[in-house]
Amino acid sequence: MLASQTLGGPSRCGRVLGPPLDKIIKNAAWRKHTHLVSSCKAALDKLETLSDNGLSDPTSPLLGISSSDANFVLNPIQLALETNYAKVAEPALECTFKLFSFGLFCGEIHNNVSNPILYKIVEGVCTVGGIGEESLELAVLRVLLSAIRCPCVLVRGDCLLNVVRTCYNIYLRGLNGTNQICAKSVLAQIMLIVFTRAEEDSIDVPIKTVFVSELLEFTDKTLNEGSSIYHCQNFVSEVMNASEGVPDLKLSQPSKDHELQHVELKVSKWEEVEEIGEEETKEGAETGSSGISKIREDGFLVFKNLCKLSMKFSSQENDDQILLRGKTLSLELLKVVMDNGGSIWRSNVRFLNAIKQFLCLSLLKNSALSVMTIFQLQSSIFMSLLTKYRTGLKDEIGIFFPMLVLRVLENVLQPSFVQKMTVLNLLEKIAADSQIIIDIFVNYDCDVDSPNIFERIVNGLLKTALGPPPASTSTLSPVQDITFRHESVKCLVSIIKSMGGWMDQKLAIQKLTVGDSVLRKSFKSDTSLERYSNLTAEDGTVPDCELQQEVNSELSNAATLEQRRAYKIELQKGVSLFNRKPSKGIEFLINTKKVGKSPEEVASFLKSNTSGLNETMIGDYLGEREEFALKVMHAYVDSFDFKSMDFGESIRFFLQGFRLPGEAQKIDRIMEKFAERYCKCNPNSFTSADTAYVLAYSVIMLNTDAHNSMVKEKMTKFDFIRNNRGIDDGKDLPEEYLGALYDQIVNNEIKMNADSSVPQSMQANSLNKLLGLDGILNLVSWKQAEEKALGANGLLIRQIQEQFKAKSGKSESVYHSVSDVAILRFMVEVCWGPMLAAFSVTLDQSDDRIATTQCLQGFRHAVHVTAVMGMQTQRDAFVTSTAKFTFLHCAADMKQKNVDAVKAIISIAIEDGNHLQEAWEHILTCLSRIEHLQLLGGEGTPTDTSILYVPKTEMDEKLPRPQSLKRKGSLQNPAVMAVVRGGSYDSSSVGVNNSGLVTQEKINNVIANLNLLDQIGSSELNHVFVNSQRLNSEAIVAFVKALCKVSISELQSTTEPRVFSLTKLVEIAHYNMNRIRLVWFRIWDVLSDFFVSVGLSESLSVAIFVMDSLRQLAMKFLEREELANYNFQNEFLRPFVIVMQKSNSIEIRELIVRYVSQMVLSRVSSVKSGWKSVFMVFAAAAVDERKSIVLLAFETMEKIVREYFHHVTETDAATFTDCVRCLIKFTNSRFESDVSLNAIAFLRLCAVKLAEGGPVCAGKSADDDSYIAVVTKNDSDLQSFADMDDQASFWVPWLLGLSELTSDSRLAIRKGSMEVLFNALKDHGHLFSQTFWIAVFNYVVLPIFSGASPVTQGSPTSKSPRSDGSPWDLETSVAATQSLVDLFISFYNVLRSQLPNLVSVMAGYLKSSIQGPASTGVSAIYRLTVELGSRLTKDEWQEILLAIKEAASATLPGFMKILRTMDDIKLPESSRSSTTTTETSSEQGLTKDDIEDDNLQTAAYVISKMKSYIAVQLLIMQVITDMYKLNLYFLAAPNIHVIIETFSSITSHAQQLNSETVLQKKIKKICSLLECSEPPVVHFENEAYQNYLNFLQDLIKNSPSISRELNLRSLVAVCEKILLIYLSCTDYNYARDKKSVETPVTHWILPLGIARKEKMAARTPLLVSALKALSCLDRDSCRNYIADIFHLLVDLVRSEHSSTEVQHALSNIFQECIGPLIMQ
Repeated sequence: MLASQTLGGPSRCGRVLGPPLDKIIKNAAWRKHTHLVSSCKAALDKLETLSDNGLSDPTSPLLGISSSDANFVLNPIQLALETNYAKVAEPALECTFKLFSFGLFCGEIHNNVSNPILYKIVEGVCTVGGIGEESLELAVLRVLLSAIRCPCVLVRGDCLLNVVRTCYNIYLRGLNGTNQICAKSVLAQIMLIVFTRAEEDSIDVPIKTVFVSELLEFTDKTLNEGSSIYHCQNFVSEVMNASEGVPDLKLSQPSKDHELQHVELKVSKWEEVEEIGEEETKEGAETGSSGISKIREDGFLVFKNLCKLSMKFSSQENDDQILLRGKTLSLELLKVVMDNGGSIWRSNVRFLNAIKQFLCLSLLKNSALSVMTIFQLQSSIFMSLLTKYRTGLKDEIGIFFPMLVLRVLENVLQPSFVQKMTVLNLLEKIAADSQIIIDIFVNYDCDVDSPNIFERIVNGLLKTALGPPPASTSTLSPVQDITFRHESVKCLVSIIKSMGGWMDQKLAIQKLTVGDSVLRKSFKSDTSLERYSNLTAEDGTVPDCELQQEVNSELSNAATLEQRRAYKIELQKGVSLFNRKPSKGIEFLINTKKVGKSPEEVASFLKSNTSGLNETMIGDYLGEREEFALKVMHAYVDSFDFKSMDFGESIRFFLQGFRLPGEAQKIDRIMEKFAERYCKCNPNSFTSADTAYVLAYSVIMLNTDAHNSMVKEKMTKFDFIRNNRGIDDGKDLPEEYLGALYDQIVNNEIKMNADSSVPQSMQANSLNKLLGLDGILNLVSWKQAEEKALGANGLLIRQIQEQFKAKSGKSESVYHSVSDVAILRFMVEVCWGPMLAAFSVTLDQSDDRIATTQCLQGFRHAVHVTAVMGMQTQRDAFVTSTAKFTFLHCAADMKQKNVDAVKAIISIAIEDGNHLQEAWEHILTCLSRIEHLQLLGGEGTPTDTSILYVPKTEMDEKLPRPQSLKRKGSLQNPAVMAVVRGGSYDSSSVGVNNSGLVTQEKINNVIANLNLLDQIGSSELNHVFVNSQRLNSEAIVAFVKALCKVSISELQSTTEPRVFSLTKLVEIAHYNMNRIRLVWFRIWDVLSDFFVSVGLSESLSVAIFVMDSLRQLAMKFLEREELANYNFQNEFLRPFVIVMQKSNSIEIRELIVRYVSQMVLSRVSSVKSGWKSVFMVFAAAAVDERKSIVLLAFETMEKIVREYFHHVTETDAATFTDCVRCLIKFTNSRFESDVSLNAIAFLRLCAVKLAEGGPVCAGKSADDDSYIAVVTKNDSDLQSFADMDDQASFWVPWLLGLSELTSDSRLAIRKGSMEVLFNALKDHGHLFSQTFWIAVFNYVVLPIFSGASPVTQGSPTSKSPRSDGSPWDLETSVAATQSLVDLFISFYNVLRSQLPNLVSVMAGYLKSSIQGPASTGVSAIYRLTVELGSRLTKDEWQEILLAIKEAASATLPGFMKILRTMDDIKLPESSRSSTTTTETSSEQGLTKDDIEDDNLQTAAYVISKMKSYIAVQLLIMQVITDMYKLNLYFLAAPNIHVIIETFSSITSHAQQLNSETVLQKKIKKICSLLECSEPPVVHFENEAYQNYLNFLQDLIKNSPSISRELNLRSLVAVCEKILLIYLSCTDYNYARDKKSVETPVTHWILPLGIARKEKMAARTPLLVSALKALSCLDRDSCRNYIADIFHLLVDLVRSEHSSTEVQHALSNIFQECIGPLIMQ
């Protein structure tokens, strides 16, 4: 024991080497292994002499020993391994393992030159591994793994390949299952070591241990014998752990060591595979070898050889199974490498090219195999490539995705179950990575030159989910079909879920980096952060897109991708149209600018054919005879260069791009142009183009004849030559030439793409043509029974590789990355339809809980994505479908899946409520139906309508109470019957459209299904409504709108009105009442319209309930404090106003008045802007047709004014105006005059309060939009003046209201309002500013008189109404004018400028031609001048006098027009008449019957107007006279002149009227008939001249300074007219004779008749006055003017007089005036 411990000497190496060498000596055969034994003994002796000296020889393979000694002591180990003898090899292997594990070996093991002893030892270990000894296999694997793992040794090049080959062979040739698993595990661990070191470019790196169980995922599951996996895992872990802690001897090399010796790449024995693409391999090796480290060089070498081994094919049937296992193992190892690969595969060009050149080629070749294990491994490797390396493999993935995935996915009828399940699992993994899904769509579906992979995935999953078509034959069993359907749905759910997760992630990042403001501008998502926080990486790997932005990738925005996507869609549309109708397709492509307009550009597009054009259709188009198509064909042919080409090869080359059409004429045109082009390129080939044309036809015919199986008798070479004799311009072509051409065609068919004639979808055709996969996809036979070598297709594979190279340099190969969530819009547009169909069909047809749950999850995620992205149509489609599947509209057919759909609806409402918008209606409809069904399923559950509040006086109508289905006799209830029958989803109420019979079975089904709804408690339903507090401002408005619609639907139910949603509306309003004002205003805007529309419902109970709900809300809202100048309370109470104004129900109107009264009186201190609506309600009640409503409202108004008036005005000043308007409305009450009078009294009180300064402190309301003014005329003008003064603005409605009341038809109201108005103005007018006073006077006071006495010119029977139809009586007019004048006098200093307006009003009375108003006006003017005479200026006097003058003359035209109506009245002639005594003629014999009634009435009207006119004119003269006398000393000369003109005008009117003798006769006759007095025409004339004469006399006497001469002339003129008037009475022809007779004529003096004497008697006083006035003239005046009237005086002397006073007066004139003049 002691000897064994000291065996090998004191050194570390000796302690490790000693015991194994001793054991070798003991186990060796002395004769056979003599040299080995002696070598071992010598080594032991040598070790005894060695010790650890601390010095290290860099060239020594052993630590602490010199190079020569190391070679010496290791030689026995080498020899032992080379013996291939198990007993000897076993201790050698153990020793080697320890040396590697303990880190005693050091150096680089590459070949026999660099480190021969270590190289030979490793080679020896590999040799031992090949002897087939099971007992040694594990030891060999242990040594090899420890050698690779050892951080002090670098196994490289051929040695590394040999190690891998040895493990490989142990796995393939071994018979022990455990050993095989260990060999696979060791190989996998070696791959991890090699490529982890290559990744870091260092030896000393942490290496993770493989998991053996993962290596058995696809294969070798049968090798697991009990605890084999556990044993193998321990085996690998032991080796890996044994090498830990070994010191780093600095053998790891830097990443860029240019001094390293490059490895000579050569193929070992295990690599004897077909040299496919060898040139490319060598080229890649040469280009990539420069500047790469040894470690990475080894990794590249191993990877390349693994790929080659995976492509190895053999024709030896006996080796097929082993070869298949080897291929499988290679793919598994490649999978390990790819799964654990890092950034080097993306950043290092050589490694990335290795994937493209070797791995992709391997996948391409192995895709032809039908072995499921191979396919599964390919799929797994492809998944790794897609996950980690897609940025650099865009084109390759574009090929393999359709080849490996889509081809299988789209095979619906006859797929392989395992294969398709593999694809579905692969798609599920892909779908779980959201970034992969996004990248696929961006880089392929949005790329013009790439296939629509995402679209085909979704459509393929849809086809699988729907299953085989009904009439088709499928190889699938029902179980397999269902499995496929469910898995495909699962994949679709994963896709939409990943899209949602990616969207939430990006929005969360956007919200964190940019801020809330930017997020609101894009997509409002309150749940994004929460969703993002739940996202976890399942595999822990870093996605490819997050590692780096490669040189071949770029960040693209959504706008660019949208353009590319749109371009691609239009291009595909044009190609599809071309493949149906070529001409239409070309036209479309040109119009959409996808192809140029010139024939050359179209020809280039057809020739390149990169978009999937059908070759047959290309040929048909080229053969068309239309002008443009013909030009395109010519350009197409001219684009070929046939120079120096053989004729047969030219035809072959020409026909590669299209198929010749079947019509002979089309072929003729194409071949004719081909011949012309060929001869142009080869001018010396034929005599003429005709020769080439005929020969081309012959070649086409020969090709068809030789290669068509339908042709039995083939054309011989002789026949071909014979058929072409004489075609060269009458000569024969050389037979050798024709014979060679014949052989060329027969031996090598001119192939046209056969698949173009087979009908297939444009999508697949486009994809295959696009990627050049027509050949390779035909190569891949999914039913292949044998695995054969694919060497014959090497050319095709080489072509695909060349395509990869060509595409890698194009800009189209750039890999795009996008972070803009807007890209999801385009993705959703592609996938939403298939997803909706798949989810809907599965949910409808399947009752499997897992499948239906998946579908509902899909609906939820789809709603989330479409809602957040704002895609309304798609969102509503998903929400509607989910709602329909609740089957709440057909309870008899409900199942558990429908209840799950209900739960999904609730989840959608809670999670995505912020984005549902219009879709809320469907969700809330479902909630309403749930509640209805739960209500019917309960035992005596009280209906929510039982809370209806109906006043006792209105109990005649109530809502019906719902009954439980379980209650006896419930089926008699129509509502219950409707639920049992069921109905369509879109019907407003369940069961309305279904009138089928109700069976007991159906009733039982409904009862059972209602029990299912017990899973959904009321708390879940309420949660949706409670959660409304969390909705954003846009969402809550949409939510309320939808709830209003649902509530209206409930209330309008024909079977049973329900109030569930209505009560929820009240709750929602309560929950959200604390939102900011702007949001709450928008919410209430919706609720207000709802309450109004429902409040106007024909159903009394519904309307009452709504009003009561509104009252509850209002009471709660009024509890909130409102600041000044806000209008929210007013808006809140507005529904009461509108319903009050529009409702036809007396009960509702009375209820509103009661509610409003109750609210105001109980919350009076809280009411602010709400007063406006309160007063509007009472104003509407004031004019109500129901007396009780008026009295009830006025009772509250009385209390408000008396007790709470300070609340009305304390906050919002505008409420005072509303209160005034309301009171004014009450003054118009039709029922009680007491109400009206009390309202006026309250108005007086308001004026007192206002005068005391009540509402001034609050300021004005900024939002006084409720000017429902009682007076609409001039109020805006008045308000404009009032705006200048806060105090004045409150008076406006008060003044305007009372002003209007003055025209009320009720005398008491008129008087009361006028009294209040003028008293208030008189008492409080001092508070007004001058500007406001003027406005009040013009727009309040004067309009009262605007229609008091209008000039009537209508029919004789018309009265004199005011402008609004309410006439004033004389008493009112008198009082009003007196008040007006008093008001003006009181505030004369303020209103002085308004004197013209006042005078205008008074003059209006005078213009009325009615004695009563005229008397009023005259009195007012007189009083005005009496009070203000001394204060009036001459201009003001002039204004007054001119107004009187204008009033006196203004009525004349109208009056004369009335008089002229008498001209049309014809009176019958009297029975006796005399021409000589007309003045005494009698009217005997004339009666009323002789005159028509209309004429008689007209005449009576004219007589009446004459009397009024005369009276008014006399009043005017009287008031002028009185004014003059009273204010004589204040009048200026201009004023006197106006008075003179006025008198002159009136006297002229009087004389003119009296001169109408004919008219007077008619009037006299009619008056006698009517028995009425005649108009005092003569009296009018006498009085007019008398007043005028008196005025002039007084003027001359009292105002001599005012143009005395002018006044004297006027006096003489007046006297002259009087004399003439008198003389005309004495002699009928006096005036006429004076004008016509110039010479004196002698007349007989006859006695005067009675009539003339009467006239003279009437004129006598006036004549006497005139003569007296003349006699009073002084001598100078008499001298000046007596000549003008002397002849008249003489005539008077000659005339007969009826009175002696005339004679006395004449005598006085002659004595006093004329006599003295004569005596001088």
